[in-house]
Amino acid sequence: MNPDPAEPHETLDAASDERPSKTQRKKEMTALQVLGARLVKLNAGQLQQLALPEKLLEAVAAAQKITAHEARRRQMQYIGKLMRQIDAAPLERALDDLTGDSRAAVALMHRCERWRDRLLEDDGALTDLLHELAREHHATDVQPLRAMIRAARREHEVGQPPKHARELYRLLHDLLGGDRADAGT
Repeated sequence: MNPDPAEPHETLDAASDERPSKTQRKKEMTALQVLGARLVKLNAGQLQQLALPEKLLEAVAAAQKITAHEARRRQMQYIGKLMRQIDAAPLERALDDLTGDSRAAVALMHRCERWRDRLLEDDGALTDLLHELAREHHATDVQPLRAMIRAARREHEVGQPPKHARELYRLLHDLLGGDRADAGT
């Protein structure tokens, strides 16, 4: 029996369709190295928020200390290799949220800035904010918020640096950003 010459060719085509091309694999590995480079730029507190595997965390910490070009390049390749063992998509989303690169993080930042400005300009804005927070199921203690608003207004009138206005922004970010954390983003 003479085997059909078309059969081996079809088998090779089917096998090549199932696995990614070498170029595609290389692009994926490069993307993981880029993600690893973003991790290396973070400080220790930010890295702890990401809950990275221990080996990856150690590799990132080592890369942050390396100054020699070739040694750093090899360490970055090692980080890319470690990144292949984890699911990078959730890590990338968390990193975007942490660094403010995601659209949701930018939208939250703008929302908090608008509320801070309204609270500093208008006495009735606090009532509006409390209603909005109540709609979003947040329990809020009003006294610290009022005290922070008064202090921010005072420092603005005197021309001091906006220390209390920044604290007000952080408080608003925590209050208004809580619904994103509950949603699982």
